[in-house]
Amino acid sequence: MWNKSMVLNFLRTKSSSDVLLQPTWDHIRLHHHSTVSSPFFPVLIAFCSYLSFSLPFAIIDLLGEKLPFFYRYKIQKERQPTVGLMATCLCQVVYKYVVFVIPAVVVNSFVMPSSPLHTRAPSVLELATGVLGCLLLFDFQYYLWHLVHHKNRYLYRSVHSYHHSYTAPFSWTTQHLSVVEMMTVGFWIQTNPLLLACHPLTGWTCIIIGTWMSVEGHVGYEMPWALNNIIPLGLYGGTPAHDMHHQKPHSNFAPFFSHWDKICGTAISVDRDTRLVQKGNF
Repeated sequence: MWNKSMVLNFLRTKSSSDVLLQPTWDHIRLHHHSTVSSPFFPVLIAFCSYLSFSLPFAIIDLLGEKLPFFYRYKIQKERQPTVGLMATCLCQVVYKYVVFVIPAVVVNSFVMPSSPLHTRAPSVLELATGVLGCLLLFDFQYYLWHLVHHKNRYLYRSVHSYHHSYTAPFSWTTQHLSVVEMMTVGFWIQTNPLLLACHPLTGWTCIIIGTWMSVEGHVGYEMPWALNNIIPLGLYGGTPAHDMHHQKPHSNFAPFFSHWDKICGTAISVDRDTRLVQKGNF
C-alpha cells in the first residue's frame, strides 16, 4: 500500500518528466546520442532549417506570375530575383559556413566542451517559455546591435551594409550576412539558451523556430497565414516590417517583434491598400 510520501513522490516525478516529451527525448538521447552531442549539431539544425524553409519560397519566386495565388501576396512585384542572383547568394552563405562557422565551432568545442545530456525532458511549459524567452532576448540584442550599426556610418559600411545588398529581400538573403554579423548572431543563438538555463531540446527548437521567423521576414511575401497576421495587436512585425526596413533602412530594426521599434520611435508601417509609408505609433 502506498503511503502519503510515496504518492507525493510519484506525482512530483510524473510532473517533472512530462509524459508528452519524455518518450521523444528518450529516443533522441538513447538512439542518436553521438549526433546530438556533437558541437556541430546546432549548426546542422540551423543550416538545414535555412535550406528547408527557403527553398519553397525560392521556387515560388522563380515561377512568379505562373503561381497567381502566391504572386498576389508579393510586396515588391517590380523586383524579381533571378536564378543567378539566388545561386550567388546561396553560394556566399555556404562559403561562410565552411570557411568561418565550422572552424569557429571546432575552436569553441575545445573552449566550451559539450555538457552531458539531461535524462529528463523539459515539460511543455518549460519548452514554450524557454523558446519565447530566447526569442525575446535575441530580439532585444539584435535590435540594439542593428540600431547601432545603422547609426554609426563606419559600422554600417564595414559590417552590416553587406546584408543590404538587396533592396527587395528574398528567402536566401536571410543569412546573407557579413562574417562579423553571422558570427555575432551565431554566438547569441548558442549562448542565449545557456544564459536562460534551457534544456537542449528547447535550444534546438528555438533554432528551428527562430530560423523560420527569420526566413519568413525575408521572403518578400505577406501571406495570410504569416505570423504578423496571426499574432494579434500588432505585436509582431514580420515580412512587411522587415521588407520596409530594406526599402527604408533607418526604420524597423527589430528582427521579430515590434515593441522595441514602437517604444523607441523607429517603427514604420505600410498601408496594405495604398502601400504608403506611415509612421508607427505606440
